[in-house]
Amino acid sequence: MSTLRDLAEEHTHLRPADIDHLHRIAGDWQLLSDLSFADLLLWVPVDADGTFLCVAQVRPTTAPTAYQDDQVGRIVGGPEVAHLGVAYSQGRIWREGDPVWYGDVPARHEAIPVRLRTAEGEAGEVIAVVGRDTNLSTARTPSQLELNYLTTADDLAQMIADGTFPPPRHPGETTSAPRVGDGLVRLDAGGKVTYASPNAQSAYRRLGYASHLVGEDLAALHRRLAGDPLDGTEASNGILAALRGEAPPRREIDARGATMLTRALPLMPAGVPIGALVLVRDITEVRRRDRALITKDATIREIHHRVKNNLQTVAALLRLQARRVSMPEARVALEESVRRVASIALVHETLSMSSDEAVEFDGIVDRVASAATEVAATEVSVGMRRRGSFGVLPAEIATSLVMVLNELLLNAVEHGFPPADEAEDPPVPAASGMVPVAAPEVDPSLRPEVVVSAHRFRKMLHVSVADNGRGLPPGFDAERASRLGLQIVRALVTGELRGTIELRAGANGGTEAVLVVPLARNAHDGRSQA
Repeated sequence: MSTLRDLAEEHTHLRPADIDHLHRIAGDWQLLSDLSFADLLLWVPVDADGTFLCVAQVRPTTAPTAYQDDQVGRIVGGPEVAHLGVAYSQGRIWREGDPVWYGDVPARHEAIPVRLRTAEGEAGEVIAVVGRDTNLSTARTPSQLELNYLTTADDLAQMIADGTFPPPRHPGETTSAPRVGDGLVRLDAGGKVTYASPNAQSAYRRLGYASHLVGEDLAALHRRLAGDPLDGTEASNGILAALRGEAPPRREIDARGATMLTRALPLMPAGVPIGALVLVRDITEVRRRDRALITKDATIREIHHRVKNNLQTVAALLRLQARRVSMPEARVALEESVRRVASIALVHETLSMSSDEAVEFDGIVDRVASAATEVAATEVSVGMRRRGSFGVLPAEIATSLVMVLNELLLNAVEHGFPPADEAEDPPVPAASGMVPVAAPEVDPSLRPEVVVSAHRFRKMLHVSVADNGRGLPPGFDAERASRLGLQIVRALVTGELRGTIELRAGANGGTEAVLVVPLARNAHDGRSQA
């Protein structure tokens, strides 16, 4: 399905500013649809001969739809859209005409011209038409609620024709807002309540106001109800701003353990302020869950922080023990254990600063690579480079993957680039267990370098660790290698990560380790998808 912007850019000559205004209407017109009990269709002219294209549609949540099929993308001309042509050419709301039939559904047509106000604040030319089509199959005598809804809908429709609706969106404000069914309050020009829906009355009762709202000064009521005077003042000022014709940001009111979200909209058809529309929603349970999640997140971050501290303590103890050991092999093994523990601590340190159980892995890889060049037992200066991005990884993948990369990077630095005086001598196996190499001499013109590459493809993470060193020894078989470091890597990749690993000669010399790790876990694993 093509988007509003795609359709408008492909079939019309509307300016970017015009299309942006149509997007704002489509972002806020559920309100008008619910108040009108009608479908809204956004039509843009295609040709000068009166042909129109439907670029957006919204159905009411308060009444049955007039259309079973989606109308977006439909191009119509002739008598069927004559009402749209009148609204577009004459710049007025069209309400004449008899009901029409869509299959076995009778519907009433209306057409509302859409204007974009100029930089000087004047009503500009008509750029589109909103069709308001009401299903008449359930028509009945309207109740007080329905009459107030329809009256308010007519005011908003006139504001669309004037170019004053929807109001500008405040920075950082999402499209989520109270809807008509959550609670609606209508105010007169003096700020007194002329109508309050039953749901709105219930929301205010939860804040502690048990009387009827009709006749109340809503701004003053907000000041009295709010538990925090500052919140009450802000909510009150929002009501007063809407009465002046402004569009204030949404406000929350807390009182007696309950929380209510409010949105105040000015009502000023034909540019005359006649009052305001206030939408309210009881969000007490939502805020309660938010607070519970914040507490849970803080607890989880504190746990990660303590795990990181404990791992650093273990690493310090191992480092202290290594200094007291006289056997070189034992000292090397303890120092490598220190590095492994430190790499896991790095993940928990990152998780302790994250708001969820996922980490931005690129920074962790960069720190592990930097540490590998600093602590590796080699006299050769080796450069590290990362190509591509790992992105955000869940904790269960990040913890195992960082250990794998730590082992591979240390092996590449320590055993891929031997000192010059070792070129003629057989290499000595390292305690890391990664098999050292004795192969062709390294091209002296090449700068020793290890490159970590990563990219995602079809829910799989592809990683390679490649060096331009002396490569694998003849007859090397990764499956038969029994060294500790390689065993750790294979166990983590095939077990914890459920992936694959291949050690092979690089395309341009050196050695390359290639990993493929699934980012989505099966449901029977008991883990969520990445």
